[in-house]
Amino acid sequence: MINRLFLLLLSGLALLPLAAAQARAEVCAVDALEHEVCLARPASRIAALSPGATELTFAAGAGERIVAVVDHSDYPPEAEAIPRVGSHSRLDLERLLSLKPDLVIGWVTGNPAEQLERLEMLGMPVFYIEPRTFAEVSGSIEQLASLTGSRQSGEAEAERFRKGMAVLAERYAEAAPVSVFYQVWDQPLMTINDEHWIGQVLQLCGGDNVFGGLERLAPRLDEEALLAANPEVILAGGRGEDNRDWLERWRDYPNLTAVARDNLFFVPPSLIQRPTPRLLEGSRRVCELLDKARERRGETVE
Repeated sequence: MINRLFLLLLSGLALLPLAAAQARAEVCAVDALEHEVCLARPASRIAALSPGATELTFAAGAGERIVAVVDHSDYPPEAEAIPRVGSHSRLDLERLLSLKPDLVIGWVTGNPAEQLERLEMLGMPVFYIEPRTFAEVSGSIEQLASLTGSRQSGEAEAERFRKGMAVLAERYAEAAPVSVFYQVWDQPLMTINDEHWIGQVLQLCGGDNVFGGLERLAPRLDEEALLAANPEVILAGGRGEDNRDWLERWRDYPNLTAVARDNLFFVPPSLIQRPTPRLLEGSRRVCELLDKARERRGETVE
């Protein structure tokens, strides 16, 4: 009897390293809905259900593990070759399930809630993200790096982004204010408020968003409201990375300060309209453009 108990004890001890290794293999992170998502092992087959989620996953160092994306997931260039599973607003669930992801990255307000809930009911881990601040961009990178076992590269990229934004914040902390209108869409005419991450970029660069106090993140406007606000600078993207048509309409109003001073500036939308690490490049671009406006009135940022 004693020998038998001794053998059982030895066999139990032999299993302890395996159990410890399995415990160490589990990875967890808390998502934007404050749900803790835990995986038995780092994700190896990822479905990124928005262009922003795709960029953030690549930034986390796990791009080669993405097996499914949605339409318009075009950065980095390697994303173009990944299978599509519909659009961010309507997923092809059958196609998605056939690719057997072990982690789904959902966008809180961008993906259909009922479809993501369906995936969860089927036992698929869904990690929700929706970064709305600079800190949440870097935090999302680190969370995804944790879930995919790429912490070293993900943390390095998150730190690069944080430091870059901090440098801009320090440089422009005392910059002379510049009144700005940012056009996010043309028909209907839409802008952003100060709580939107683009609004935060404007503030970072010393911009005074003329519609920053509005309640909605992306409010609709009419031309009369813009004419009354009379911003010193108009920033706009467009339908495409080099389509400046949205700016041309304002030249019909030569009495606008932005038109009179030729402060109609184009910003490639992908650099600023996705909350990803490229927001650093977009912020640098915006700061440079506001510097141009200051120079045209005889002021500069040292």
